[in-house]
Amino acid sequence: MTRDANTQAVSCTGLAYSFGETNAVDGLDLSVAEGEVFGLLGPNGAGKTTAIRCITTLLPVPAGMVRVFGHDTARDRMAVRRLLGYVPQQLSADAGLTGRENVALFARVFDVSRRERDERVAQALTAVDLTDAADRLAKTYSGGMIRRLELAQALVSAPRLLILDEPTIGLDPIARTGVWEHINAVRAATGMTVLVTTHYMDEADQYCDRVGLMHRGRIRALGTPAELREGLGERRRAAGAAAGGPLPTLEDVFREVAGSGLDDKSGDFRDVRSTRRTANRVG
Repeated sequence: MTRDANTQAVSCTGLAYSFGETNAVDGLDLSVAEGEVFGLLGPNGAGKTTAIRCITTLLPVPAGMVRVFGHDTARDRMAVRRLLGYVPQQLSADAGLTGRENVALFARVFDVSRRERDERVAQALTAVDLTDAADRLAKTYSGGMIRRLELAQALVSAPRLLILDEPTIGLDPIARTGVWEHINAVRAATGMTVLVTTHYMDEADQYCDRVGLMHRGRIRALGTPAELREGLGERRRAAGAAAGGPLPTLEDVFREVAGSGLDDKSGDFRDVRSTRRTANRVG
């Protein structure tokens, strides 16, 4: 399916969200075109997950406007939820259920009709190559299989927008590639839009059509990975950097925008604990 750049899958205008005196999201303006893979990058504490939770209606929108395919997330929450598939950082699969039972549970949660449910579950498991393991308990799955199972859970409702929050955290390079291969296969077949957060710059560079670098609640740089790399190279040359040096990487752009990422805004103890717990369980 050809991408229609004139249709906005996600539109955030002036989105703001605070936790007490901490501005997690600070006047965020963001648009994601229908059919694209958009990477939302930034250090811990940049506001990425908070923004995603507002887009998915898990958090209210106290200031600004968020629309998903034209639906206001504040007024049309159920309409928005019917359009979404969501894979959070925290594990969403139940170890005590089989792969098939996990996906069937999400089919019921997303109100897939009883008449279509079995077929949708089978299709989702096939899409992520888990048919042969579908009737094994999830606790017997490897880390890559768990992430693919969670992807199947998100796909069972045939979403127009798939939102992935650190989908490959803690996985080895082969498993990471496998997850992305399945994402891209489904996207190619359906035209689905993908909004993803990741700390792996190589993933963003390879798989994202555009990326937005977020820092302290706002987008600080926006464009294709190539545009951002080329822009940094031009700035370096203008500043007198020697010609013929190494070409900038997306990680270099990230560092320029976010600095070291080790200041007091880089998340709290719970953020670190949650991330490490997820990485340990899928690793």
